[in-house]
Amino acid sequence: MKLKKLVSAASVAAVCASAMVSPAQAEVEHYVLDPAHTETLFFISHLGFSNMPGRFAELEGEFHYDKDNIPASKVTVTVKTGSVDTFHEKRDKHLASPDFFNAAEFPEMTFTSTSIEMTGDKTAKMTGDLTLLGVTKPLTLDVTFNREGLHTFNKKDHVAGFSATGSFKRTDFGMGFGMPGKPGGIGDEVELRIEAEGIRQ
Repeated sequence: MKLKKLVSAASVAAVCASAMVSPAQAEVEHYVLDPAHTETLFFISHLGFSNMPGRFAELEGEFHYDKDNIPASKVTVTVKTGSVDTFHEKRDKHLASPDFFNAAEFPEMTFTSTSIEMTGDKTAKMTGDLTLLGVTKPLTLDVTFNREGLHTFNKKDHVAGFSATGSFKRTDFGMGFGMPGKPGGIGDEVELRIEAEGIRQ
C-alpha cells in the first residue's frame, strides 16, 4: 500500500510539474511568412506630381510570437532587392541598378526587430534594424495585430496576420539618385505598408 501511495504521489507530482513547465514552453510560437499572402509595399514621390507605388516580389521571413509576453516576440525578414516591382519593366531595371538598390552588389535587404512596445490591445510600435545598401539604421513600424486562428478554407494551417506602416529616408542609406537641391525631384521619404501572414510551424 505504501508503495502504491508513493507511486501515486509521484505521478501526481510529475503531472503538476508538467503542467507548470508546458505553458511556458508553449508561450512562444514559431511562424514562417506565407509569401503568397505577404506584401511589402512602398510609395515615393515622383517629382511632386504623384506618389508612385512599388513592391518586392521575393521575400522570406519568420517571427516568434510570445502571446503572454508580446514585447519578447521577434521578427526577421529578408527581401531580394532585385525583385523590386513597380509594374514598369524599364523603371524596375533602373531601380535594381547602382543608382538605387544596386541589387548585383547588395542582393538582400534585411529587417530584424530589436524591441516591441505595446500601444493598445492589438497595436504596437516595433523597432528594428533595417540594412540596405550595406548600411544599417533603426526603423520603427506601427503594427496592428489582425487575427490568429485556423485557416478558414484548408482547416489545417494555423495562421497569424499583421499589418504595419512606417517610413524612412533613402538618403540615410546612401541612395541619393534624383535628389536635386530644390522641390521637383524623386522623393527622399519612402512610405511603407506591410501586410503579412505567417503559418505556425
